[in-house]
Amino acid sequence: MTFEPTLRRLGAAAFAALMLGASPVALLAATPADTLVIADAIDDIVSLDPAEAYEFSGLDINNNTYDGLVELDPTNGQMVPGLAESWSVADDGTTYTFKMRPGVTFASGNPLRAEDAAWSLQRVIKLNKTPAFILSQFGWTADNVDKMVTADGDTLTIKTDKAYAPTFLYNCLTAGVAEILDKETVSAHDAGGDMGNVWLNSNSAGTGAYVLKSYKPKEGYLLEARKGHWRGDAKIPKILMRHTPEAATQRLELEKGDVDVARTLTPVDLEGLKGNKDVTIQQDVGGQIYYLAFNQKNENYKNAKFLDAMRWSIDYQGVADTIMKGTVIVHQAFLPKGYLGALDDTPYKLDVDKAKALLAESGIKDPEVKLSVRNSPDRMDLAQSIQNTFGQVGIKVDLKVGEGAEQLKEYRARQHDATLQTWGPDYPDPNTNSSTFAENPDNSDEAKNTGYLAWRNAYDPGELKAESQAAVMERDPDKRKAMYEDLQKKSRETSPFIIMFQQARETGLRNNVKGFYTGGATDSAAYWLATK
Repeated sequence: MTFEPTLRRLGAAAFAALMLGASPVALLAATPADTLVIADAIDDIVSLDPAEAYEFSGLDINNNTYDGLVELDPTNGQMVPGLAESWSVADDGTTYTFKMRPGVTFASGNPLRAEDAAWSLQRVIKLNKTPAFILSQFGWTADNVDKMVTADGDTLTIKTDKAYAPTFLYNCLTAGVAEILDKETVSAHDAGGDMGNVWLNSNSAGTGAYVLKSYKPKEGYLLEARKGHWRGDAKIPKILMRHTPEAATQRLELEKGDVDVARTLTPVDLEGLKGNKDVTIQQDVGGQIYYLAFNQKNENYKNAKFLDAMRWSIDYQGVADTIMKGTVIVHQAFLPKGYLGALDDTPYKLDVDKAKALLAESGIKDPEVKLSVRNSPDRMDLAQSIQNTFGQVGIKVDLKVGEGAEQLKEYRARQHDATLQTWGPDYPDPNTNSSTFAENPDNSDEAKNTGYLAWRNAYDPGELKAESQAAVMERDPDKRKAMYEDLQKKSRETSPFIIMFQQARETGLRNNVKGFYTGGATDSAAYWLATK
């Protein structure tokens, strides 16, 4: 028996009982008073081990069951002390000292130690799972990490290979991969040298406000609050997630009161909820940005006037207000709102006459763009809008439609002409996007630097590369912010990227739900402040 048909017959209380392994004695339609019931699509989860979790849904769980040395305040996104109550950096710029917060315990009851923090960070490098690069970029390797990250009493010492901007390290330490684990508990569940990796896919071992009680892949999970959390106990004792991939089903369950929160609603569903006095739509932003990229193996895409003509050929606001309403906001710089140095201004708009004049100045006659686009409704609607407005200017757009995996394979091999894509930051620091949009170490085909979007588009960013590399080393936060602002302005005026939108997130809430934070551009929901 799977949970999906069961969910359609049983109320939230019964599902909670099933997740706990108990008998569903009460078949209630309304959600239990002690449980926040959330509907979302969580089939992206690959792992719940903080050293491996890299998908949005898994990071949501871990954000509530673990803590890091440095945290982000979910109410405003600002960096705040976490399991480290204070920190400092030596004059050499490569040695950081963290003082552990006293009196903190793991869910097991074991006390938090600097040794746990050191082991957790070392473990990431040694396991070398997908998100390990977030920490390995500080010069840590499996051979040296035991010397680069050390513990002594209540003090954790971290060394880096270069004198980076301190905010670069601190921001990376807020990422899920840097969450701190209970060394004794996890080590006790080692299986064949996996350092507890398999066990952590169905168990938690953190200091977070909640403990993972049950997880059924593609069905749901249940979190239960623990007493004595260092930030204060969670307001709601239980969090019940019901995997509900269909947005229409989420909307129906929200309207009926079968769920408290619906997280994956479409523009159609959002429009249908208007006027419902029992539901509130909460707006936020996500970290993904939507952009067009043009492969400069095609000489036309090196023509500055032609690139500029295309920037003025998009109905940014019209798209955001109609076909993608509620899912995007107009945004025209590679750093999403919420990141250090992000730009809020949007200098470009649809101006057919201006675009035509620029096209004429470019000297390019009857240009054709072969635009690769993923075969999904939202991407197709956006691509067809672009096709229409480009056509008004005199730029013919042929759509090359394919599956997402096929499109990415082509893009990563830089075999496209032009492509419509989205990009989400890997960690909450501006370097995560600056390094890929504005850096390209080797522009040859043989380099295969597919991690760099500049390389994928055969784009040599010139002086922007040095400016990006200088920004990640700048130790003064205000100067660093100004450097990224300047870098983005230059990039959007000269690069073969047209940044159009940032993901908007509109969450449906029953009116009695308050204090539910989705994490903004860092994309990690916080459950412990929610009330109902």
